[in-house]
Amino acid sequence: MTKQAKEAFDAKRFLQSLTHQPGVYRMYDASGDIIYVGKAKDLRKRVGSYFRSQVDSPKTQTLVKQICTIEVTVTNTEAEALILENNFIKKYRPRYNVLLRDDKSYPYILVSDHQHPRLAFHRGTRREKGRYFGPFPNGVAVRNSLRLLQKLFPVRQCEDSYYRARSRPCLQYQLKRCLAPCVKGYCSDDEYNEQVELAKRFLEGKNQEVIEQLVGKMEQSSAALDFERAARFRDQIGALRQVQERNAVTGNQQELDVIGYARQGGIAAVHLLFVRDGAVQGSRSYFPKVPANTEDAEVLLAFLLQFYLNDQVERRLPREIILPEQNAANVLDPEQELKALEQALAQKIRMTHNVRGERKQYQVLAQKNAMNALDSKANQASTMMMRVRALEQELDFGRPITRMECFDISHTMGQETVASCVVFDQQGPKKSDYRRYNIKGITPGDDYAAMAQALQRRFDPLKHGKVDAAPMPDILFIDGGKGQLSQAEDYFADWPTESAKAAPLLVGVAKGESRKPGLETLILAGSHATIPLAADAPALHLVQHIRDESHRFAITGHRQRRAKVRRTSRLEDIPGIGAKRRQRLLQNLGGLQQVKQASIEQLAAVPGVSHELAETIYHAFRDE
Repeated sequence: MTKQAKEAFDAKRFLQSLTHQPGVYRMYDASGDIIYVGKAKDLRKRVGSYFRSQVDSPKTQTLVKQICTIEVTVTNTEAEALILENNFIKKYRPRYNVLLRDDKSYPYILVSDHQHPRLAFHRGTRREKGRYFGPFPNGVAVRNSLRLLQKLFPVRQCEDSYYRARSRPCLQYQLKRCLAPCVKGYCSDDEYNEQVELAKRFLEGKNQEVIEQLVGKMEQSSAALDFERAARFRDQIGALRQVQERNAVTGNQQELDVIGYARQGGIAAVHLLFVRDGAVQGSRSYFPKVPANTEDAEVLLAFLLQFYLNDQVERRLPREIILPEQNAANVLDPEQELKALEQALAQKIRMTHNVRGERKQYQVLAQKNAMNALDSKANQASTMMMRVRALEQELDFGRPITRMECFDISHTMGQETVASCVVFDQQGPKKSDYRRYNIKGITPGDDYAAMAQALQRRFDPLKHGKVDAAPMPDILFIDGGKGQLSQAEDYFADWPTESAKAAPLLVGVAKGESRKPGLETLILAGSHATIPLAADAPALHLVQHIRDESHRFAITGHRQRRAKVRRTSRLEDIPGIGAKRRQRLLQNLGGLQQVKQASIEQLAAVPGVSHELAETIYHAFRDE
């Protein structure tokens, strides 16, 4: 690779030996980095199009000038090439590809596969058996739907551990929101499963069918003189009709994804409306990274490929995708990528932009949301740039600030100490570069030692010249004042002057009197000179944002670590205690508290525990 990179790329010679089969091509620059990944139905024709004498696109012209090597991977079909291209883009994130930042999993409603199924919130891998309804755009939409279902269908939503431990009905039964299947004699399995099936049909969007079934059951109960059961069905029908009247965003379209698109000033916004089971379940905006001089049709196509081929997110594919009316014609060429996309998804999906009626209303709504999201993003970006420029002036920084980091320490009475490192650039938080460090081997509560350890773990890779180390920030903020700042000063005091990465400007963030926001003071390293900022200063607002994000990230990590410790048995940390011995100890002595209080003789009496190991266990709990 290195030898080839030093030579000028001979496109003519390369194309002579290139196959006409489908596949994926990867373009490398002089440093050996992948700068572009593409797929082709005919590799020679597609790659050859980059090296024509007349190339209109400025983006392609810039790309071709940087090509030093091209590698290809041949596939059997164009659909296989499409999937491989998507995998390469996600793995290498080339700078000339449109990149979709979509790492969040979507939440679902789960109807479990128990004897008495439950309705539950689910996010992540589908390990539990059952039927999943969704996806929903966010957790709030799921919880609102679960609350509505609880009022309409008396199906349990409690955890299995709570369900198994019941000896009498809980409050939900008294509120007529559960049939109490946990206790015998309150409802039959058939009666309960009947409500579960109705809930499933409701989640499928078959509201009218559910109402018709309930009307039939009400009439049957009334004819059988079971007026109490008939009254229950009557109330259920009334609640369902109210939901139908109240749900204004309901139509006949069962499964649609409606895409809105807007672009301005180098920022592209793609807004997705999720229409499932005849109703808009929510929406979400995406802001893909778009290289300069990229056509709108290419951005839309890249979004479609990366969004729907993302196997890390389990999403139910729609039957139809409505694209934005403007700039969609090139994307909808059936001879090009969409046909291959359908093959890759192994599902027939209709894609169109020429719609009318109810679908046209959805299209207009998605476009309005895309414009609104773009305006919000542009305002946020301009505000962020203004604050960065203001900070440069306040600190008299001689060059543009491109990267800022902030460290914070969080613990409870010295236990489970966690250090956080958050990263900001000129666009705002760069969450992909956030890091947490679990602090070990220090005196509990020693924040200075915790800060010193965190700095070593963050910057030692840079000091030793590791290639995969995170970049050096321009400014390093330390939350905690002069004491914490001195730890950073001590660490960077011996920073190698010959290093290509100069030490950052160190700035302490000291809280003001009464710790009220707006009274913070910046402390410069070395002189420890203070820079008081006005409460309405844009630079202070930026520092507050960075400091608050660092604090939030640290305390969230600390709480997660503390919760994990609570779920973990202390026995797991004792050398020589594996899963089987731990189980024997707990079973023979009756629980963890009994193990803690047991004598050496009592511990040694447990099968598989020697006298030496019993002494180790005994002293481990006494030394806590």
